Amino acid sequence: MSTRKPNDYKSELKPIWCPGCGDFGVLASLYRSMADMDLDPSKTVIVSGIGCSSRLPHFASTYGVHTLHGRPLPVAMGVKLANPELTVIAVGGDGDGFAIGAGHFPHASRRNIDVTYLVMDNEIYGLTKGQASPTSLFEQKAPSTPFGNPEDPLNPLALAIAAGASFVARGASFNTKALTELITQAVEHKGFSYIDAMSPCTTFNNTQESWKDAVTDVAPDHDPTDRVKAFDLALRGGFSLGILYRQERTTQTERYKAILEQAKPSDVNVMLDGFNARKGAAIGKPA
Repeated sequence: MSTRKPNDYKSELKPIWCPGCGDFGVLASLYRSMADMDLDPSKTVIVSGIGCSSRLPHFASTYGVHTLHGRPLPVAMGVKLANPELTVIAVGGDGDGFAIGAGHFPHASRRNIDVTYLVMDNEIYGLTKGQASPTSLFEQKAPSTPFGNPEDPLNPLALAIAAGASFVARGASFNTKALTELITQAVEHKGFSYIDAMSPCTTFNNTQESWKDAVTDVAPDHDPTDRVKAFDLALRGGFSLGILYRQERTTQTERYKAILEQAKPSDVNVMLDGFNARKGAAIGKPA
């Protein structure tokens, strides 16, 4: 039985997002999810990059790390490896995660690090005043693409499944009850969990009403353990809310622990002496 309430996870800072921003709904869902799991704030870390959504750690009473642009995943991975007992949640936007940060996403997925990655996807760069992002639609007009976006959008769900993420889901900021449940399942899942949270930017790309009309639930008979069917669902288009894919396999933390258990204790001075001897031989110095 949870003893903490959602308000227990609020910091003294108040969110400064634009009125109606979808990130409010995502934050509320995160508060509720953490309360449902009764997470200890002193053992929970929220890591973010740069962008509107990346301000989120400031609004939580947990530990938080506001990192560089596109770098929440490597930092979150380091935190988890350094202290596997911590609950680590990475957050950010589609620009932060899939442009400058895109190189980290497939590797975090395939390594199956036990981290939850919650991306607030609004298909636009909100903080920098509305430029097209990696998930912006083809021909979408924005300040940086006044004649329409000439590029096709990235498909984060398909990318996550293809790269090896072991939990892949989509939620929406305007359906906080379902999103709360998804976050809880993602955090409790052992392995890399990715949630694409549809989070409309009401200032520069207000898709709120059109997305509400377009969303459907993942079919009840969908088998989330079938990777091929999950990939097919991700590629089919539309906005299916729910768990697309879930796989149970060893995490990076467990594999590293196994390596450490096999490794023999060593003396640093002996290692340095061996390194210096090899270094001398490599440049022709007498041993």
